[in-house]
Amino acid sequence: MWAYFERLLDSSMFSPHGICLLWEPELIWLHVVSDALIALAYFSIPFALAILVTKRRDLKFGWVFWAFAVFIMACGLTHVLSIYTLWVPVYGIEGIVKALTAVASVFTAGALWPLLPKILTIPSPFELRQVQAALQEEETKNRDAAQLLDQVRDAQRALRESMTRLTAVVETAVDGVILFDAQARILLFNPACERLFGYRADEVMHRDIGMLMSNEERPSSTGHARRIATGEAAGLRKDGSHFPMDLSVGQAWQDGELIYVGIVHDLTTRKLTEQQLQQAQKMETVGQLSGGIAHDFNNLLTVIIGNAEFLSDQLKARPDLRRFADDICQSGERGAELTQRLLAFSRRQLLQPRAIECRELLTSMHKLLKRTLRENIEIKTAFGPGSILAFADLAQLESAVLNLALNAQDAMPSGGHLTLSTELTAIDEHYRVQHPEVQSGSYALISVTDDGEGMTPDVIEHAFEPFFTTKEVGKGSGLGLSMVYGFAKQSGGHVSIYSEPGLGTTVRIYLPHAGGEQSLADIGVREEAAPRGHETILVAEDDPFVRSSVTLRVEALGYRVVAAVNGKEALQLLRTNPAIDLLFTDIVMPGGISGWDLADQARHIRPGLPVVFSSGYALETLVEQGRAHAQAIVLTKPYRNAELARRLREAFAGAPLPS
Repeated sequence: MWAYFERLLDSSMFSPHGICLLWEPELIWLHVVSDALIALAYFSIPFALAILVTKRRDLKFGWVFWAFAVFIMACGLTHVLSIYTLWVPVYGIEGIVKALTAVASVFTAGALWPLLPKILTIPSPFELRQVQAALQEEETKNRDAAQLLDQVRDAQRALRESMTRLTAVVETAVDGVILFDAQARILLFNPACERLFGYRADEVMHRDIGMLMSNEERPSSTGHARRIATGEAAGLRKDGSHFPMDLSVGQAWQDGELIYVGIVHDLTTRKLTEQQLQQAQKMETVGQLSGGIAHDFNNLLTVIIGNAEFLSDQLKARPDLRRFADDICQSGERGAELTQRLLAFSRRQLLQPRAIECRELLTSMHKLLKRTLRENIEIKTAFGPGSILAFADLAQLESAVLNLALNAQDAMPSGGHLTLSTELTAIDEHYRVQHPEVQSGSYALISVTDDGEGMTPDVIEHAFEPFFTTKEVGKGSGLGLSMVYGFAKQSGGHVSIYSEPGLGTTVRIYLPHAGGEQSLADIGVREEAAPRGHETILVAEDDPFVRSSVTLRVEALGYRVVAAVNGKEALQLLRTNPAIDLLFTDIVMPGGISGWDLADQARHIRPGLPVVFSSGYALETLVEQGRAHAQAIVLTKPYRNAELARRLREAFAGAPLPS
């Protein structure tokens, strides 16, 4: 190979190209000047291409320009060598340069032809001018249209502003606003109505307004708006439940046609408040009556006990008669004990409140109850975190816990579990909706829970009334719970009962928390940090007030809610609504399907469906009774929004329950 290049580069056997031109000066300089100009022109082209490519980074196929520059540079070099070979016969070098030029030209041409279709798609200056002209024409049209639109906007601004104000009023109104025509067809259904009735606006548009009323309130002949009366009525929700409402209907004219505007105000809270007020007034009246009787009765007992003691001293020589005097004295003392309970219920006893550490109190009560209650009653304690201070009378609080424990023992004739628990809690505005007589704030909570026979709703309704008892004659005075009620109220607290037949009973005593403002602030911070969501939740709850409250609270956290009044309806909704992401159910419901049964059947329909249970019992109590899995998520009533929000997110994040 090297020998080949040596022969190729050996110019000793050749003559310069000028000999062929006979060294004619005119021909020599003609070739020199022509080749020099061509070479200079060739050499300038690569520099121009390099400047173009480096300045215009947006150019496509930049590498083609570089390849073309190399090819042009090689062409210029061949012309320089043509001048040089006029005097020096380096034809081998000239041939090699021409060969390289040929390679560059072939590569450039071979790369250029496949790119030709793409290059042809690049707009030409003529096409660009056409596009620019079209854009200018379009801009002129748009400018004219914009001027016309400005005129239209100026003409419609007043109307639009008035419509905006009207829409804002209707959309943000707390009460429901329904617009319907003379045939009672719904024309407008604002968001407040959607929340009240559970329908979306598109579900009721152009349908008869009678669908929103119960059968008793529905007009006898649909299609006539004038038959709809103004006043209190019963609304019918999408889930079939009823609620009290106040309906106010007015008339207006629109485009020459008579239309009607209905304003719907939800009376649920007011009705519940009225019921609570009536109950409170009844209890207050009974308390005043029992308090007056107790005071008069105490005067009689003072005479009876005093005379009985005097007779007992006088009859020391007659033991048989002295025994009767002692019996009279003991009976009088029992009567005095009953009057003390009546005074506690009527809140007329003298209390000596002080800060009480509830954990220490229940620990000491645990020891006392172990000796007092039957051996087949297992007693446990459960304490919340930190120090729990209640501001109350120590003796009365001990008596209240003892009374509740004795009632629990009577409810468990065959034995069972008794749990004494305490924690720091707070009563918020949601709880006050159902119990308006209670002040919101921080409370020390003491709960007494048993797994006995439980109470029916009728029994719960009268449980705090003096002398009301379900025990046999002679086995109970009926003053135990009334004393607890009176003590809690006189202490500035609250008492509630949660009970279900067959599940047992939980009685909660809310007492003012010593130094409660700081704790309430801490709870408020936790409330603001409540996690939110956007999923769809199926709420199964038979109590209409509780169902309405849960729906509002869950929707306030950002979720969509589908409500069911019992387990059967909840299962039907699960089968027909694939958008449901979680089941929120009460444990005890009518219709033969409990919360546990509903959860099991729901998971057969939708495997892995998250479930949150709601109960008046803590999860630990339900697990001990064998009524819940230890992994179950149970919201203990009453609960705050922050706890509700955390439990919902916990259910979404957790694994499904084992079957």
